[in-house]
Amino acid sequence: MGSAAQELFLSFGQFHIWTYYRVVRSGRVADDGMSRKSSSTRWKQRQADDPWVRKAQLEGWRSRAVYKLAEIDTRDRLLRPGMTVVDLGAAPGGWSQYAAGRVLPRGRVLALDILPLEPLQGVEVIQADFAADDAPQQIRQLLGNSVPDLVLSDMAPNISGTRAVDQPRSMYLVELAFALATELLASDGGFVTKVFMGEGFEQMVRQCRQRFATVKVRKPAASRRESRETYIVASGFRL
Repeated sequence: MGSAAQELFLSFGQFHIWTYYRVVRSGRVADDGMSRKSSSTRWKQRQADDPWVRKAQLEGWRSRAVYKLAEIDTRDRLLRPGMTVVDLGAAPGGWSQYAAGRVLPRGRVLALDILPLEPLQGVEVIQADFAADDAPQQIRQLLGNSVPDLVLSDMAPNISGTRAVDQPRSMYLVELAFALATELLASDGGFVTKVFMGEGFEQMVRQCRQRFATVKVRKPAASRRESRETYIVASGFRL
């Protein structure tokens, strides 16, 4: 278990999580109304200026994030017709939307997020907190006899702007996603997760290399240049 989770206890098939993580998961830090307003204004302006946002709107995608997955898929040949895909942290649905277009009608896409997700044709949705005790069981119940071929995670915590706070939050979500993927995946399956460069990153890459035949680190063109965001792309899962 990585440094980001040293204060936590994790046990499959149920999650048992200390109260500490409930604080971490919320991602909220004290601030005043003026700072929230300023942050919101900056975000809206950045969105308005973002060519990937405009491109997604013109092409009918749920979010700009779709272009990150599309690039990874093109380079690493992740998605194939008939696959079963689990998408963690799916809202607003760009990755699920893209995956559905690649694996349906013979495949399945299961999308989970704590936020509501507007219906997507062919996508099965679970609205739940991924860190909640019963979330993995809800996924298993919906899967039934199906075994996932690919687990995707574009999850990220609410950002406080303080790296010492944000990095552990981020890495813990990655560790949760990795734990679920290695519990559920079919032999030779794949795992893609967002990771922020920093403490815990190299350890997670090593963990993936212990369980997957091939592990690559990708920085898609649609990922903002100034962001520490990157993606671990793992394939060839070893049971």
